Amino acid sequence: MAKAASKTGTVSGLDYLAHVDKYAPGRLCAIYGDDTFLKLEVLTALRRSKLGEGEADFSLTTFAGREVQLRDVLDALSARSLFGEGEPLVVIEDADPFVSEYRAALEDYLTNRPRGLLVLDVKTWPSNTRLAKAVAALGSYAFDCNSPKEAQLKRWMAQRAKDLYNVRLDTASADALLELVPPEMGVLAQEVAKLVLLVGESRTINVTLVTENVGGWRTRATWDMVDAAADGRASEALAQLDRLIASGEKPHGLLPQMAASLRKFATALDLINAAALEGRRLPPREALAQAGVPPFKLSDAERQLRQLGRRRAAALTQWLLAADLALKSYNSADDRARTELERLIVRLGIGADKVAASHL
Repeated sequence: MAKAASKTGTVSGLDYLAHVDKYAPGRLCAIYGDDTFLKLEVLTALRRSKLGEGEADFSLTTFAGREVQLRDVLDALSARSLFGEGEPLVVIEDADPFVSEYRAALEDYLTNRPRGLLVLDVKTWPSNTRLAKAVAALGSYAFDCNSPKEAQLKRWMAQRAKDLYNVRLDTASADALLELVPPEMGVLAQEVAKLVLLVGESRTINVTLVTENVGGWRTRATWDMVDAAADGRASEALAQLDRLIASGEKPHGLLPQMAASLRKFATALDLINAAALEGRRLPPREALAQAGVPPFKLSDAERQLRQLGRRRAAALTQWLLAADLALKSYNSADDRARTELERLIVRLGIGADKVAASHL
């Protein structure tokens, strides 16, 4: 079921894509946010909803927001296509400067019961402006296309795989995808499309398929390096670091990837300690799940947390902060930055056979 639009007329871009027929646009709508792929998907759905297919595209006019004049927009909205029979659709890309210059005129435009649909592609759309309130009052919408959260991305990937390709993408596989590639809709859409070609008769994208085929070898090598370091296998992690740097990776880019995984161990320990203060026991596996470790990695992560032990897990945040500050200041040169990563890896691996007493 579609979510109801807010009183400000704001609708999530993902909600609109899932229920296009529930949100018929009025005479003016805005598409705002930082996710370019989501904005393009919403705009495509709007075009199909308004114009259909085929020759109706002759009723579409697109302008650049920094160049177009209001009179050109109004002319396009009042024109009738020689081919298409529908009302005109006018899209203004990068429309923030256009809106700033013609805000009052756009408010007047809405009160004149205009013809056609004007779509404003903007970075922001404050709901407290008179223009935004006028759009909402006329029953139209502002589509929020800011980067979705991970839970939303997982649902979207599964739905996309089902609707476009008749393929099942399970939760564990969605988790694996988000571990291997940036949480960007355009990148994820490409990876899902690639995996669809490899599913075979099962019509299912599983974790094995994802881990074997998603991301380049550098992505997998970085993941392996972090796993080796957390496992206490310092020599193996250092060898992976050497290969990554030799291939062109920069220490400044590797540290954030390492930190994203290692911080989850520190967070899990904080959760365990907080539970202990309340007089209850929180199992490491449950704490790791709450810290954001995906289900398919929980077994490995639990083993790694026990290997780290309380003392080193508690020091992780401090170590990561120190490494980050070093890479941004006195050790910013590539060779010295590499030394910081090596120091962090060795710290994770020190005494792996002597920390039983501090295990969780």
